[in-house]
Amino acid sequence: MDAGEDLIIEIAPGLAAVEKSAWDSLARAAAGVFNPFVSWDFLEALEASGCVAPETGWAPRHVLARTRDGRLVGAAPAYLKSHSYGEYVFDHSWADALNRAGGRYYPKLQIAAPFTPVPGPRLLAPSPSVKIALLEGAATFARDIGASSVHATFVEPDDAKLGTAAGYLPRAGVQFHWTNEGYASFDDFLGALSSSKRKSIRKEREKALDGLKVRVAIDQEISRQDWDFFFQCYMDTGARKWGQPYLNRAFFDLLAARMGPSCVLFLAETEDDGQRVACALNLRGSDTLYGRYWGALAHVPFLHFELCYYQAIDFAIANGLKRAEAGAQGEHKLLRGYAPVPTHSLHWIDHPGLREAVARFLAAETPAIADEIEALDRHTPFKKE
Repeated sequence: MDAGEDLIIEIAPGLAAVEKSAWDSLARAAAGVFNPFVSWDFLEALEASGCVAPETGWAPRHVLARTRDGRLVGAAPAYLKSHSYGEYVFDHSWADALNRAGGRYYPKLQIAAPFTPVPGPRLLAPSPSVKIALLEGAATFARDIGASSVHATFVEPDDAKLGTAAGYLPRAGVQFHWTNEGYASFDDFLGALSSSKRKSIRKEREKALDGLKVRVAIDQEISRQDWDFFFQCYMDTGARKWGQPYLNRAFFDLLAARMGPSCVLFLAETEDDGQRVACALNLRGSDTLYGRYWGALAHVPFLHFELCYYQAIDFAIANGLKRAEAGAQGEHKLLRGYAPVPTHSLHWIDHPGLREAVARFLAAETPAIADEIEALDRHTPFKKE
């Protein structure tokens, strides 16, 4: 696939065929920091474990940009999808509309970190022109194979602006992130909150940890038994919330082996005999702690908030990280110091009628999202000047 005089766009059916060092170099250059979810190790572990495969509705079709001499200068993790699960930017109504009109929405091409609602680089290239070439190449590939659309989810804000030059429709969303304003300790952070919210958080932490202690384990400090317990919690939570968890034990084994230093596990244990009760797995980037999976084998009031939000804040402060992100959705995070931030995605739709309908929908949705963020901002727990 030709992308002008200097670039050739290729489609790779798996990361095993892509040079690891070149991919990771592009990922770091695109983000300016290490983002674990677009690293070769993370994405290839999803493939090697079988979590990402044609059988699961995620067929790898990575978009690559090479120079004439074969040098990799751009990449986008992309997947041919036969459904819309595991994406967290919802387009089910779009699929229903096209199907009712006699069209076919699936397959579609998804540029994403699978199962990961974490904003970050999706167009791995230092050059805006190469990023546009990746988006254009993805659309050309989709049209050639009869896919209905291309979706790039949780992209960087600047890349969302670039997407319109390639014929993509931008879409906004909202998440809740905690920002480190140079706090020296958790108490220092609490000092920035209103008196009532400060007291509320202290009471929540006391109740959550009544008879429990939290052990923080990183890399090799996470024992095989800890991983066993975590996976038991993950499967229990996934079964109750979604019916079928997306990830298998083989993936987490690869994660531990390949990306151990990025793995941070918060374990709640009984004070008297050290029995594990609950846990939360995080991945650490260069400047951000990303909360990913939580689970508990016993109900303890407020323990979810303790392990997923307050421990993350504690860890970020202690390690000089700029942010803690706790995943998709959840306005309950607002009162615990996580402020609303916009997220961004891009959508190319081949069918003219559906594209026009989606464009009208987004024209109404976008200002509504902006109004929502503005309204939420007024209800953060921080002291009002």
